[in-house]
Parts: sequence; C-alpha cells; structure tokens
Amino acid sequence: MSKERAKDWLQQAQNDILFAQEGLKLQFYSQTCFLCQQAAEKAIKSLAYFRDYEIRGHSITIIAKSMKINSEVERAGRILDLYYISTRYPDALPGGAPFEFFTKEQATEALELANIIIAKAIEEVTP
Repeated sequence: MSKERAKDWLQQAQNDILFAQEGLKLQFYSQTCFLCQQAAEKAIKSLAYFRDYEIRGHSITIIAKSMKINSEVERAGRILDLYYISTRYPDALPGGAPFEFFTKEQATEALELANIIIAKAIEEVTP
C-alpha cells in the first residue's frame, strides 16, 4: 500500500474520532467506544501502511506489538480492543443490549486512548 493511502487511513481515523466526540456528547456510550476502537485501528493501520508493514486482522494491540510501537500505544490498544465486539452485539454480553452497559467514563477514556494512537500516527505519517 502506498504512503499516500496511509494518509487516507489516517484522515478517516481523524474523521471517525470527530463522530465519536459527538456520540459522547449525545450519550451514545457504547457507540462512542466502538467508534474509538475503529478510529484507533485505522490510525495504527495508517502507520503500518506508511512503514510498508504487512498487517492482518483488527487487533490494535497485535498490530502495535508486531511493529514494536511504544507501550503507551499497546496499553491503549489493549483497552480499545475490548470494544470491538462487545459494544455492538447483544450476545457478546451476559444479558441486555450493549447500550445498557457502557458508561460515560468508559466512552471518555476510549476517546483519550484513541487520541493517543491517532497522535502517534500523525507524528509519523504527516510530519
């Protein structure tokens, strides 16, 4: 994948995080957590594409570890990876719909964590 396409991935991550910020304001906490995971995944993939690194899957943690990115990014990825399925599917939780389980605190933290990963990608992909 070209370095120019890496920028496209990063720009989409930045746009997704704006949508997540609005979701938080509107109290859509499970959706905000999911959007943050998606934005961070796109940002880490933009970094991988920029480095011409072969990637597979959707785990931010695995991608970050394989590229030997700093522990702060890995830590953020570990938490955000938890939101990939649990925030979307009612059968991922013991009972009830995801929107009933996720909190403002989780959504706020998810935004902060996603922004750590986006900042890392911006630093390298758009110097």
